[in-house]
Amino acid sequence: MTIANGPDPYRGAPIVAFDTYKTLTLARDPDNARIARLTFNRAARLNAITDDTPGEIRAAVAAANSCDDIHVIIVQGAGPAFCAGYDIGLFGEGRAEHPCKQEAMPWDPMLDYRLMRRYTDDFMSLWHSPKPTIARVQKYAIAGGSDIALCCDQVVMEDTARIGYMPTRVWGCPTTAHWTYRLGPERAKRLLLTGDLITGTKAEAWGLVSEAVPAPDLDAAVDRLAARMAGVPTGMLMMQKMVVNEAMERMGLLASQTLSTLFDGITRHNPEGLWFRRQAQAHGFKSAVEWRDSGRPIPEGDAARAAIAELDAISAMKNSGYD
Repeated sequence: MTIANGPDPYRGAPIVAFDTYKTLTLARDPDNARIARLTFNRAARLNAITDDTPGEIRAAVAAANSCDDIHVIIVQGAGPAFCAGYDIGLFGEGRAEHPCKQEAMPWDPMLDYRLMRRYTDDFMSLWHSPKPTIARVQKYAIAGGSDIALCCDQVVMEDTARIGYMPTRVWGCPTTAHWTYRLGPERAKRLLLTGDLITGTKAEAWGLVSEAVPAPDLDAAVDRLAARMAGVPTGMLMMQKMVVNEAMERMGLLASQTLSTLFDGITRHNPEGLWFRRQAQAHGFKSAVEWRDSGRPIPEGDAARAAIAELDAISAMKNSGYD
């Protein structure tokens, strides 16, 4: 962190100007020095998650908590969307070896788990943060982006924004596992067994998020909530948050995360997941995502293995110079 000139209106100490990271920025709110804003800054990619993003979230949360004068952290996305999930262009296309995209067979589930568990724990730094966290969601908080949003203490959405986890259809399991604890079993199953998205309006009605407002009112609603919290002493905020988090964790949240993070690796390396990856590699991730989200049946078992062999043969022909 670097120190900028200027008096702090609350303690007379210098204002802290936070460093800029690769995929996000962290800065004190210019209108309220008790509020920090963590902003995803890959707007051209709808703030899709890269290898750097999870660790940078954890580092930014730690930096904000290290500043005594910060009371609340707002998590937001630059540009048109909050976060459109993992960047499938990075994680799905290409055949470079990666713990989450292993080409060697048999794949190593614990290699995958070690990395994905770190990502899960990085996202959960928002949950464990002593300072309350508020997600400001416009347009999309989908797939891994919904993991990030739901790790926050409060979520305020545009009423027409969408939230959900489409990769539950193939190639994913939400590793932070918040859905059941926020929605209850039936509504959680409704979303996780279909991969459907819901609007901010429905998310508020179902109790998934605290508030949904028209797009022009989003900033005012988030700022109002953050300012209301920011007036509370940090020790009081921390104690109330700890009580609620403890109750959720005793209900099994952290154990559910272990299972879901392990299952997430399986979904990316079983026949169906490998088919999805081959479809993305052969035809681009947009083709794979369109198939997944359309409701069209996804090849499974032997059908998936046959489709993989066909896609591999096509790829081999292209690589050899034959079309």
